Amino acid sequence: MSTEGTPAQLFDLTGKVALVTGGSRGLGREMVLGFARAGADVVIASRKLDNCKALAEEVEALGVRALPVAAHVGRWQECDALVEESYAHFGKVDILVNNAGMSPVAPSSAETTEDLFDKVIGVNFKGPFRLGSLIGQRMYDGEGGAIVNVSSSGALFPAPRFGPYAGAKAGLNALTTVFALEFAPKVRVNTLSAGPFLTDISRHWPDESKRTWKNAAGRAGNPEEVVTAALYLTSPASGYTTGSLIRVDGGLH
Repeated sequence: MSTEGTPAQLFDLTGKVALVTGGSRGLGREMVLGFARAGADVVIASRKLDNCKALAEEVEALGVRALPVAAHVGRWQECDALVEESYAHFGKVDILVNNAGMSPVAPSSAETTEDLFDKVIGVNFKGPFRLGSLIGQRMYDGEGGAIVNVSSSGALFPAPRFGPYAGAKAGLNALTTVFALEFAPKVRVNTLSAGPFLTDISRHWPDESKRTWKNAAGRAGNPEEVVTAALYLTSPASGYTTGSLIRVDGGLH
C-alpha cells in the first residue's frame, strides 16, 4: 500500500466498500457518513432496519451506494448472514468497523445476571470475533483490507459494576493483535479506543458529565470528532499502522 500523494489522496476511499456495525446512530453513524464523503460505498448494520434505511438515504444523496441490513451481532447466525448479504450485494468488503456495543450498568457484580453477562459479551466480543474471522479471511484471500475494532476507555480505566463490559472490550483489544498477526501482511487490524462522546447515550449522563470530564481536553467529544481517526485507520494514510491501539478520548487519565 502506497502512502505517497496529497492528504486528499491518502484519505480517499473511492471504490472501497465499508461495513459498519452499530452504524445507524452515535459514532457508527458519523463514521458511515465520513466514509461515504471519502467516496466509499457503505453497508449500514444495526438491529433496527428502519434506522439503517433512513441513514442509507442520506448516504446515497452523497453520490455513493448504501446497503441497510438488520443484524444483531451478538448472534452468530446473524453475523454470518450479514457477511453473505454484504458480499452478495457489493462483491467485496474492504473495510470492517466493529462498532456495535452495549454497556449497561449492573446493580453490582454479584447481581449481574447470566443473561446480561451473555448479552454484553455477545455484542462487544463474540460479534467482532465472528465478523473479523470471516471477513478477515476473505480479505486475506483477496486484495486485503482494514479492520477497526472500536473499543472503549472502559477497558483501560475499568470501573465498578462494568466487569463484563470492561472485560469484553479488553478482550477485543487483544483480538486486534490476534487478527493483525493472523491476517498479516494483507490485512491491517487496529483498535480505536473511544472515550466519552456526546452521542444519544449521553442523554442519560449527569449534567456535569456533559460539560466537563476528567481528561486533558476537559470535556466529552462531539461525535464527529471520531471521524478523522476512523479515516486514518481505514485509508492508505495508515499503511504502516497495524496491531495498534489509538486512543480518541481527550486524554483520559
